[in-house]
Amino acid sequence: MRTNDHQFSELRTNHSLLQVNLREEILREHSRRQTERIISYIGADQKKFDALVELFLKGEYRVTQRAGWPMSELVIAHPHLIKKHLKKLLLNTKKPNLHNAVLRNTFRLLQFVSIPKPLQGLAVETCFHFLNDMKQPVAIHVFSMSVLGNLCKEYPELKGELKLSIESHLPNASAGFRSRAKKVLKQIDNQSSAN
Repeated sequence: MRTNDHQFSELRTNHSLLQVNLREEILREHSRRQTERIISYIGADQKKFDALVELFLKGEYRVTQRAGWPMSELVIAHPHLIKKHLKKLLLNTKKPNLHNAVLRNTFRLLQFVSIPKPLQGLAVETCFHFLNDMKQPVAIHVFSMSVLGNLCKEYPELKGELKLSIESHLPNASAGFRSRAKKVLKQIDNQSSAN
């Protein structure tokens, strides 16, 4: 096998070997090209995706940081893959000293999935916490806001609290925050007029 055209070994199907294989690939390089390779390798395969999620949740700092990018891209393409991991991902956000990439990719992928009813309360609590935490980067605020906007469809009573949270950020908000805030506020206003 040529080293400059590295491909994953499809023979490695045992879970622990999958993790070793994915970990090696994640650490090989941090680039769009390598991320695309990992995405292509995993595809819609639940076992391979499960191994990636375990690395994201339990790997060392650099591995968790880099695993988030392909994981969130895979969830956008195949939302069903993450269903069994949603509770673990939400609880993981409560750990202290998480890298911003872990939080960013967690909230990013939550925008693209239908959160099951038993986890919606935890999702609401978690997203409001990160939306209102002024120490968090803009991307985490923006993704949390979008998840909450989606959840307002099921819980219209959240709209007032979400509007207040968004409006409290606006005086000092970045252009990115303002742009997403405008979309989310329009989304929840449209939900109100549709009811």
